[in-house]
Amino acid sequence: MMFHEECTPMLRGVAHYERSHQPWQAYLDDEAKAKTDLRWLRSKPWSGVISRHTTPEMVEECRRLKIPLVDLSDTEPYPDVPKIRPDNRALGHLGAEHFIERGFRQVAFAGFSNHGWAAERRDGFVEATRLAGVRCEVFEVDYPGDLTPTWDEAQTKALADWVKGLPKPVGVMCCNDMQALQMMAACQAADLLVPEEVAVLGANNDAIRCELSFPPLSSVATDPFQSGFRAAELLDQLMTGGDVASAEVRIDPRGVVARQSSDVLAVNDRNVAAALSYIREHACSGLTVDQVLRHAAASRSQLEKKFRKFFGRSPQAEIRRVQVERIKQLLVETEYPLKRIAELAGFEHVEYMSVVFKRITLITPGEYRRRHQEGPKRA
Repeated sequence: MMFHEECTPMLRGVAHYERSHQPWQAYLDDEAKAKTDLRWLRSKPWSGVISRHTTPEMVEECRRLKIPLVDLSDTEPYPDVPKIRPDNRALGHLGAEHFIERGFRQVAFAGFSNHGWAAERRDGFVEATRLAGVRCEVFEVDYPGDLTPTWDEAQTKALADWVKGLPKPVGVMCCNDMQALQMMAACQAADLLVPEEVAVLGANNDAIRCELSFPPLSSVATDPFQSGFRAAELLDQLMTGGDVASAEVRIDPRGVVARQSSDVLAVNDRNVAAALSYIREHACSGLTVDQVLRHAAASRSQLEKKFRKFFGRSPQAEIRRVQVERIKQLLVETEYPLKRIAELAGFEHVEYMSVVFKRITLITPGEYRRRHQEGPKRA
C-alpha cells in the first residue's frame, strides 16, 4: 500500500480507517517522488494508491499496472478514478455568511481565475451574498503555480490598489490562506486597519500559518481528516473488487475558525467601534465594562443604548461572547485542561467558566470538545 501524501490530518483519517478495519502495510511517499518518477509505482506490487498530487501520467501508469487509485487532488476528475475533494461552493457560502452575520453590507472576494477550486469558492461566496442582498466585489488574478518573491510583491501591490477603492468597512474573503496573508500585507501597505476597516478571511485553515500572522488570520476550515477517511474507505472497496471508479465525493467544510482578522462587527459609530476593538483585544485579560467605557470615551448609558441598538446585547455580554469564542478555539485546537483554558480566557475559577460557557452554548466545555474532535462522520 502506498500513500502519496504529506497532509497530517488526511493521514490521520487514513490511519483511523485502517485501525478499525483490516491492517495495511503502508508506505508514505512523503517526498512526492511518485509524482515525477513513475519508477516508484513499478518498484513494488502495490495493492493500491492514495494520491493528493495526482498527474495524468500517474493515472495512466496505475491503470496499466492495474493498481487501484484514489485521487485527493482538488482538480477536475480523471475518468474512472474515484475522487475525494472539498465542497468548495459550501466553503464560499460559509465565508459569506461569516461576514453577513457580523453586519457587513460591503463584502468582496479575491481569488485565482485559472483554478477551478478557486472559482467554485468564488461562486459560492457570490451566491450567498446575492441571496442576502449584500453588495459584493470580485478581484481575480492568474496564479502562476509558484510563489516567487517577484510575483508576491506584484500581487500585494495589486491587492492594495484594489482594496483601497472598496467602501469601508468591508469584509474580504480570499480563496486560500496564502492569498489572505497577501491581503493583510496589502492592507498594511495601504494604511488600512485589519479588521476595523478591512476584515480578512482565508480558507483551508492552515493553523500554523493563520496563528503566526498578525493579526491572527480567520479561515474557513476544510475537513482533511474526513477526506483521508473516505479515501481509505473507497480504496478498500476498490481493492476488494467493489465498483466505485466513477465516485466523486464532496467533503463538507468544518466551519469558520474566527480569529482576530475578522472577529469584528461592522458598525459606523466611532464610539462603538472603539469599544468593540478594545473588547476583542482585552476580553480575556480580566476586562471590566468601566475600562471599556474609559477607552471608548462614552458614558455607560450611552454605550449600553448603542450596543443594544446595533447588536441586541450589552457591552458585558459582548465581553462574555468573546471569551466564549476563545474557549471554543482552545477546546478544539489544543489539548489543554479546563483549568488552563480558564486562565487563558480570563476566568479565575474553572467552575465559573463552565457555568458561563453552558449558559451561552447550552452544552458543557467537555461536550463541546467531544463533538468537535476529529473523527469519521457517517450518514
